[in-house]
Formats: sequence, structure tokens, C-alpha cells
Amino acid sequence: MVPEKRKLKVVGASIAAAFALTGCAPAGLDNASDYGAEPAANAVDAAATPSPGAEPADAEEGDDAAEGPELSDEEVTTELNAAKVKRMGETVQNEDGFVLYRFDDDKVKPEVVSNCNDDCAKVWPPAVINKGEKPKLDGVEASAVGTVTRKDGTLQLTIDKWPVYTYIGDTKAGQWKGQNVGKKWFVITPDGKKNLTCLPAPSKAVAPPADDEEEGAANESGGDAAADDAGSDYSY
Repeated sequence: MVPEKRKLKVVGASIAAAFALTGCAPAGLDNASDYGAEPAANAVDAAATPSPGAEPADAEEGDDAAEGPELSDEEVTTELNAAKVKRMGETVQNEDGFVLYRFDDDKVKPEVVSNCNDDCAKVWPPAVINKGEKPKLDGVEASAVGTVTRKDGTLQLTIDKWPVYTYIGDTKAGQWKGQNVGKKWFVITPDGKKNLTCLPAPSKAVAPPADDEEEGAANESGGDAAADDAGSDYSY
């Protein structure tokens, strides 16, 4: 039989832990009380030992990487910087300070494959680079950085074989609102693992930005189309 005093201590510790976890909302969110933590069973890294498959970021011109479209300076990711943020801890950020994520639906074996394309890539822009270029690194090991050729022919940066992305729901540098979106998206650490220090309750991804034709249709219909779109259940 467990002594009553010990029972009270255990219950008290559980309550304290619960309060600590619910304060784990991403920076920039006001509704912190809406965030809780997933069970520890969900906090398992999907690929502790990924197999080879990604091209090195500094691959030579003679390597097998496909010739993709030339990207402008505004489109490419020029830096991968390890940085710590409040409540989350270790992150990797691009040159503008935006946090990078990895996607559970991507593959790292038997080969590296980025499975976020089309509308998904509008919501989760891939960190891309031109062939022959490599990003400036700070706190990220060069041996962990590579590239994978995407469906559209562009080269996407990888960390420990995992393709990396930003999230359009992050509107300011250092935000990490994409953490645990769809139970598939997670802040990536400098060694390519999921950062599970703070795990908000699963949420839906924001809607992809409408193109000019969709925006015009929404305006003509009084915004109904946009409202319906916003309520969709996105799978990414």
C-alpha cells in the first residue's frame, strides 16, 4: 500500500508537470492555454540511423544531381545557423532567423525523398540552393548537410538526410508555430533529430496562399470560397 503522504506528493508533482507543459505554446501565440503536451510515446525519433542517400551540399559538377532551375538570391537558403529559442531550445535557422522543420512523410531510406510538393510546398517552403553552392554554417556540422533533388528539379538542403523547410505560419524570426502540426512536422536540431523539448497539442497547417484567380473568385463571392478553404483539413 502506498502511504497517503507519498500519494499526495505524486499527485502534486503530476499537477505541476501539467501546468509546465501547457505553458509550452510557440513564441508569438497568445492562446498558450490551448496548448498541451502529447504523451511521451509520441516523442520518438522516426530515424535515428538513416541510410545514405542525400548528395553532399558541396557536390562536384560531375555528380549525379540533376540540373535544376537557376534560383534567385531571394529564393535560396544561404545560411544554416544553430540557435536556441525560448521554451524550445535547439533549432536550426536560415539567414533570416526563421526556424527550420523536418517532415515525417519524407523518406531517408533506401533513398532520400522530399514528399512535400505543390500546395504543401506553398505552406512549407523547402530550403533550396543552386547546384554548386553551399550555405554558410554556424553550429551545424558540414558532414551532416547535403541536398536532395526535388520533384521540380530544385536542390533542397538536408540535415542528417532529412529535407528541411520553413513554415509560412511563422511570421517572425524565431517563431516555431509549425511544431507538431499534423503530428508530422517538427523543429529540427543541428544534428537532424526532432526537437521534442516542447510539444504542443497537434494542430492543422495554415491554408496555402491563394493565387490571383482564387483571390478574385473569393472576393466576387463575398469571401465564401476563402472561408471554406480555411476550414479544410490539410494532410500536410
